[in-house]
Amino acid sequence: MTGSSSSEPTAAKYPVMFVHTSSEANRLLPSASKWNSSELDLNVQPRYSTGYHSLPSQFSKSYDYELVITDKTHYKRFLYISLTLAFIILALGLVLHFLPHKNHHHGPSKNLTLAVNQAITFFDAQKSGNYPSNSPIKFRGSSGLQDGNSSNTHADLVGGFYDSGNNIKFTFSTAYTITLLSWSVIEYHQKYADIGELEHIKDVIRWGSDYLLKVGSAGNNDNQNQGPNDISCWQRPEDMSYNRPVSVCNETASDLAGEIVAALSAASIVFKEENEYSLGLIKAAEKLYEITEKEDQIHRAETYTTIDACGGEARKFYKSAGYKDELVWGGTWLFFATGNYTYLDYATKNFASAAHNETIADKGIFYWNSKITANAVLFTRLRFFRDLGFPYEETLGLSSNMTDQLMCSYLSKENFNITPGGLILLRPDNGGPLQFAAAASFLSKLYHDYLTLLLRSGGNCTDDGFSLEMLQSFSISQARLHLI
Repeated sequence: MTGSSSSEPTAAKYPVMFVHTSSEANRLLPSASKWNSSELDLNVQPRYSTGYHSLPSQFSKSYDYELVITDKTHYKRFLYISLTLAFIILALGLVLHFLPHKNHHHGPSKNLTLAVNQAITFFDAQKSGNYPSNSPIKFRGSSGLQDGNSSNTHADLVGGFYDSGNNIKFTFSTAYTITLLSWSVIEYHQKYADIGELEHIKDVIRWGSDYLLKVGSAGNNDNQNQGPNDISCWQRPEDMSYNRPVSVCNETASDLAGEIVAALSAASIVFKEENEYSLGLIKAAEKLYEITEKEDQIHRAETYTTIDACGGEARKFYKSAGYKDELVWGGTWLFFATGNYTYLDYATKNFASAAHNETIADKGIFYWNSKITANAVLFTRLRFFRDLGFPYEETLGLSSNMTDQLMCSYLSKENFNITPGGLILLRPDNGGPLQFAAAASFLSKLYHDYLTLLLRSGGNCTDDGFSLEMLQSFSISQARLHLI
């Protein structure tokens, strides 16, 4: 490998390819230009003009230095010492290679851009329906093309995402996912653009939103929880041939409806530059919210998993603990999407009761089953940057205090356990700690950025306080632990 050719005739004689290195793959790849590349001469062996080995090689195999050994004893000692040193070096190399390595967290060495890409690509692999040809996952294909046509329904429910490694599609968790992904784009769209992932994640959000438009159409909550065989039968979704029943929900399934409203509303903000599509998302969200909020007023609202026909299958996997937090969550996002204070009125008036109904196990935790913590952060955002005053100040002030105390709980190490490696255990009785830590990382990063925009140095706790640096360090530490 050389920097350049020594002369023009030599350069013309030996073909040259330009290559560059890829640190992630640790290999050489062809390059189309000389930019950031090295010249690799592929013709390193001598060329012969008159047959194989007919001429002496231009690379001499030996040279006579006329060395004379005068003392065999010293020569043998030299050989023994040299061989011993060689074996010692080799042994040390092998020991160092096979010894277990501790994880050292060096910031710049972690390729967070690659991590974001692969996290989004996970959703590409989970897509159901007419699979796009431009997907980065080439081993997947179209599947579930008859979804919705079953013995009890005849509707177009093609699309959406499969859950986990199964072939079931859950609307509740899908809606939560779309809400959270949309929120991340709303807050950090420029960051996504800077690393070339904005269109990628918007494609995932659109895929999920299109499906939610189908299941929430005409005010009818069709929650497609596809059959029990999906768990016991391990096969590719492209090869499914069994019946895929559909669970149908009515207007009383308020938690499910509220989450769909939140997802469609948040997605409408992501696609605000696509006016027609964005308005279609808002229209569907408002129609569904109107029906659901009316059910709440006449005290007919329920959690969807208490209704056998609706969530009988889903309760085994995503049993809902309440519906008030989803209605408040949906109303809050609908306000952000429309600016209609009617939705904010409902959300702020019912926030305290929703927080009161939250289970003890869910206090201070944001995940698919509990939205109070995240809603407090959203209300704090409103208080910081909109200053709405009466009659909202009481609830927004309460939310701001809740958010401060939430950050204190993350940092104090008294409310929650921490692993030796630094991972916060928000639900130690739950087998999936990373989802809770990731949500905590996201909320703490948001609050850090809000306080930074306000030129504040930190926040207050009961006994002490926290700095922006502490919040930033916590947020980054939890994100990096996901890469180990």
